[in-house]
Amino acid sequence: MIMFEQSRRLSQPLRWGRREKTAVAALLSCLVLALIALGAYALTSGSPARTDCVTVTFASTLGGADLHACGARAKRVCASGDFRGIQQELSTACRRAGFAYRTPS
Repeated sequence: MIMFEQSRRLSQPLRWGRREKTAVAALLSCLVLALIALGAYALTSGSPARTDCVTVTFASTLGGADLHACGARAKRVCASGDFRGIQQELSTACRRAGFAYRTPS
């Protein structure tokens, strides 16, 4: 089969018609709407940060360890004074959460 005027068609750039432009515009508007919806969801979802939590990261035998407590448990951790080696970090975290820190004796 002989293809007439193929070299002319190959040498000319593609032309975007009304249908192609409409399809690209619809696709881009859907993408923008999806990004706006995702941003609104990210800003409005999630729980608010609690102010009565105590979080301390410290060196442990197998690497880093976390001590995290909220509410009544955080109050017990701050009042116990059982955590040797992290007194300074724990006292800072307890003060930030509004709990009294008992220094170990």
